[in-house]
Amino acid sequence: MNTDMSGRTALVTGSTSGIGQAIAASFARAGADVVVNGRSRERVDATAETLRADTGGTVRGIAADIGTAEGAESLIAELPDVDVLVNNAGIFSATPVFEISDAEWSRFFEVNVLSGVRLARHYAPRMVERGWGRVIFISSESSIFIPTEMVHYGMTKTAQLSVARGMAQEVKGTGVTVNSVLPGPTLTPGVAEFISSRVGADVPFEEAERRFIAEERPSSLLGRLIRPEEVANLVLYAGSEAGSATTGAALRVDGGVAPSLT
Repeated sequence: MNTDMSGRTALVTGSTSGIGQAIAASFARAGADVVVNGRSRERVDATAETLRADTGGTVRGIAADIGTAEGAESLIAELPDVDVLVNNAGIFSATPVFEISDAEWSRFFEVNVLSGVRLARHYAPRMVERGWGRVIFISSESSIFIPTEMVHYGMTKTAQLSVARGMAQEVKGTGVTVNSVLPGPTLTPGVAEFISSRVGADVPFEEAERRFIAEERPSSLLGRLIRPEEVANLVLYAGSEAGSATTGAALRVDGGVAPSLT
């Protein structure tokens, strides 16, 4: 399976930790020139340095808040072209649905959906001109199995599926693919904090993980949290030559959490 990314440039947004950092590492190990992104210059630089040391690859960073139009424009100005765009930047929180304010609905849509739309709107047509490219939206199993405690998050992840499918249709037959990847509950720093807040900070994390899966995600067929590297494996496939016939798809790496055949 050809996942050699030599000569390709891959931008992974929201990649200073968790799934994004694992994806960036995966592409760097495959030979891509990787650009990591986050809002903090300090964290971006530290992540790029860590990834260079860990992978031996070519990694640099761009600090920009792509949850705003101005931030997306500044990133594009610094990086006019990429071969692979991984739209991973996102936020989540648990809030009762009838207590979510207008401002919070808007903030989630701006960060989780429009950030990727803005970047794909610039990069995808330029990929088409060159006859090769990959756009990947990191969605979630929450897009098809809406969590009661995070309806606003689930809404944005469902929107990503629609956006990705529509963009894939727009670029059909060009050598450019657009897909969504749907991770399930994954062990990232943010998720670890989220679980501790719901189970109890005094509970050892191994036990907290077990309780969270058993009580709040009982449909999981893995019976554990997914590891970021497991998500990165599927993203690398979709972003490589090996994924040339996979487009317009919603690719699940959710550990079977969503009780659906598709």
